[in-house]
Amino acid sequence: MKAIFATAAGGPDVLQLRDIPKPELPSPQHLRVRLAAAGVNPVDTKLRARPAYHPDKLPAIPGCDGAGIVEETGSAVTRFKSGDAVYFCNGGLGGNLGDEPGCYAEYTTLHEEYCAAKPANLSLQDSAALPLVLLAAWEALVERASLQAGQTVLIHAAAGGVGHVAVQLAHHLGARIAVTVSDEKKAGLAHGLGAEKIINYREQDFVAEVLGWTGGKGADVVFDTVGGETFLRSLNAVRIYGRLDTLLSTPLSLADTQLARLRNLSLSFVLMLTPQVLKLHDERVRQRRILEQGARLVEAGRLGVLVSHKLPLESAAEAHRMIEAGGMTGKIVLTMG
Repeated sequence: MKAIFATAAGGPDVLQLRDIPKPELPSPQHLRVRLAAAGVNPVDTKLRARPAYHPDKLPAIPGCDGAGIVEETGSAVTRFKSGDAVYFCNGGLGGNLGDEPGCYAEYTTLHEEYCAAKPANLSLQDSAALPLVLLAAWEALVERASLQAGQTVLIHAAAGGVGHVAVQLAHHLGARIAVTVSDEKKAGLAHGLGAEKIINYREQDFVAEVLGWTGGKGADVVFDTVGGETFLRSLNAVRIYGRLDTLLSTPLSLADTQLARLRNLSLSFVLMLTPQVLKLHDERVRQRRILEQGARLVEAGRLGVLVSHKLPLESAAEAHRMIEAGGMTGKIVLTMG
């Protein structure tokens, strides 16, 4: 089979296409899946540049997101059969084929408990774009923030991979939604997905805009997908006793901490990869159930995923360059034939 390997820490050129044997089933509970596509996420580029989890186990196949057809099942598998169409977030954190292989490949293996049936009305290629961003948005808004109907939420980078899914989830939950975007095209996308207040962060002060929108109170919830200065400025966009969830790790100064304490803010750091990194079986099953709930929302017309680019597997390096250039709308997927 063909697979992309990250051969060393470095730039996109370390991604190389290789021919290797199909992976064997690691246990009786595993599936082998013939992949139709792999989603490409910013975390893939970060782990390529700095393989934080398994730096001593290169080369390795990247890619956490995948969708395809079950080709073979282990003797103890009960949830799936050959021919089933599935999607998942699994592997891609580094390591060799004795660990969990990534999805930049024609085939992969995974435990049946970490795999969900794909949405019936979504193609396999589009399904591959959804798992990681759905899990990140769901854990932030549904599980951490417990976002309720009528509450106000600010979602940063609303046209990005996580952002555009978060807007749809917030709309499904009945929240009032403000977003930050960088241009009119992205503003139109966010509005179409349910955003009420559109803020062009290049031309407007998002803190002032949110305060004006909420009558000076600030948003009940802010979901930060950008980090850095955006996260720090968001401390002033959350209402007193409100909540700020972030996907990034941004250092807080003493002054920042004191401001958050004075405003009685709940700060939440969301890393949906934790169950995989720490090998937490029950938490990974919980995440698979989120994918199942997400599939039902897709089938009900309440959720979708925007795939802006479909590139062949051998163009993985180009996909990474596009993400690192910034300003992406929606998701990129790598297709297998």
